[in-house]
Amino acid sequence: MSPRIARIAALSISLMLSACTGTPKGTQPVTGFELERYLGQWYEIARFDHSFERGLDCVTADYSMRDDGGVRVINRGVNLTEQEVDEAEGRAYFVRDERVAHLKVSFFGPFYGGYNVLALDDEYHWALVAGPTRDYLWILAREPELDPGIYRDLIDRAERMAFPVNELIEVEQGEACNDWR
Repeated sequence: MSPRIARIAALSISLMLSACTGTPKGTQPVTGFELERYLGQWYEIARFDHSFERGLDCVTADYSMRDDGGVRVINRGVNLTEQEVDEAEGRAYFVRDERVAHLKVSFFGPFYGGYNVLALDDEYHWALVAGPTRDYLWILAREPELDPGIYRDLIDRAERMAFPVNELIEVEQGEACNDWR
């Protein structure tokens, strides 16, 4: 392979991989982010449907510090129909500035995807999180239930950012989950 073709290939791969850790066009991650306050358990209130979470309810995400300065991510959900727990461990790192809620997360070897907190309660009680594109969206809360007014506000915010909010799936976090917590 010629040096020029090798450089073009390397640049193409680099651009493709950086797009995976980017933010949806026209959105901005939260600034003034404090990771220490974000750590701990979050409940998934709603999400877009994806194969890696399909059929799961009682979904939680637990964030803690790693020894290397990154964030340990434990995502856990239950397929209530099959009575099976599904758990995945990943790692996340800030893309640039640690005061900007733009991270990259990996559950599969060296491959990372964007993790962008687009809206966050001042008390860190709820968050609106997107992946690198508008194909990924989550509403998270510190409690299994979120006030309906706050939920509606988060949907309105996401809609103003051009997310297809009609595709949101509400996640079961009620009594059916109590045996799995």
